[in-house]
Amino acid sequence: MSTQAPNEARVIPLRPQTSPPGSGGTNGTPQAPAPKEPLWRDLIGDVLRRERLAQERTLKDVAEEARISMPYLSELERGRKEASSEVLAAAAKALGLGLGDLLSLAQDELVRHNTRSRSAHRRSAPSARTNGLCLAA
Repeated sequence: MSTQAPNEARVIPLRPQTSPPGSGGTNGTPQAPAPKEPLWRDLIGDVLRRERLAQERTLKDVAEEARISMPYLSELERGRKEASSEVLAAAAKALGLGLGDLLSLAQDELVRHNTRSRSAHRRSAPSARTNGLCLAA
């Protein structure tokens, strides 16, 4: 008994196909957007704001103690500005943290973000199975 291969081939594109916004994926199913890597300034800002709020302190109070302007501290917390290490150290000290503590907390945020992104991407990514034949052009 001989077995014949079906007359249909499954094509797996080597480059992702782009589809117009709102049209879903290439096969009609919605595709999850690629996880966006957070910027370091956003992570640092989140940590500064979270620590300040946990201490129930105002922007003005922390900015004065750190000897930086209140609008600048606000921009740091919102991830709008990249701060020098001196400014970060001053802001951290005003919050009772060392610079290493601030950076460690930001790293923890990055690890949490990447862990969530990877697990979400695994859930939404279709698994590609092939039957041993792969052609590339």
